[in-house]
Amino acid sequence: MNNLKLEAVLNKLLSPHLIKDYCPNGLQVEGKAEVKKIVTGVTACQALIDRAIEEKADALVVHHGFFWKGEAAEIRGMKFRRIKALMDNGINLYAYHLPLDVHSELGNNAQLAKLLGFDVLGGLEVDNPKSVAIHGQLEEPLTGEELAARIAMTLHREPLHIGDNAPAEIKTVGWCTGGGQDFIELAAQKGLDAFISGEVSERTTHIARELGIHYFGAGHHATERYGVKALGEWLAQEHQFDVTFIDIDNPV
Repeated sequence: MNNLKLEAVLNKLLSPHLIKDYCPNGLQVEGKAEVKKIVTGVTACQALIDRAIEEKADALVVHHGFFWKGEAAEIRGMKFRRIKALMDNGINLYAYHLPLDVHSELGNNAQLAKLLGFDVLGGLEVDNPKSVAIHGQLEEPLTGEELAARIAMTLHREPLHIGDNAPAEIKTVGWCTGGGQDFIELAAQKGLDAFISGEVSERTTHIARELGIHYFGAGHHATERYGVKALGEWLAQEHQFDVTFIDIDNPV
């Protein structure tokens, strides 16, 4: 498939034009015109780019790409080396940030719900049809310790669990993969029993304790492996691409 046609396919699926984001979504670095082999991964770090080169990929599709709001515009140092490696090898870089978080089937939030056995009820931000955080309910109530164990077993990473003053049983839960910790107050306002995000801030512990809600910090990378992996599987199934998901582990 032509590289610009692939971008059009991804844009039609993920609708980035409907979401205000912190970076450009779509084709960020142009490579060879014809795409057959695709590597997917969470972040376009040098290690993932090197693996894509080894795989002789024509394209790299990631959740965290380049050109973030507020970052230096100069292409030098680490940024230069990454972009040069892509361009020297003709690898197209496609990145989808918030559009891949919020997609109702392939998104990070939807995939996390599927893995953890949550029934999705809707967006946490009622007036936002593209709410970054969502909420739902457990199929069966769990204690905080039981949900922490489920998260650890599923994501292969021990979560941070703050459960002081929280309900004995968890029936309702809100979540936002990655850096969504500040949605915890909205989750508490809505009367949810628990909130899960990838990252945690110093203030999050105090908020959870004082508002009486369970909080689980499950890791930014750990909670965001699954959207881009599902996207790659969709590309393989719907458009017959040769796709390989490569996980460059990150403890944060």
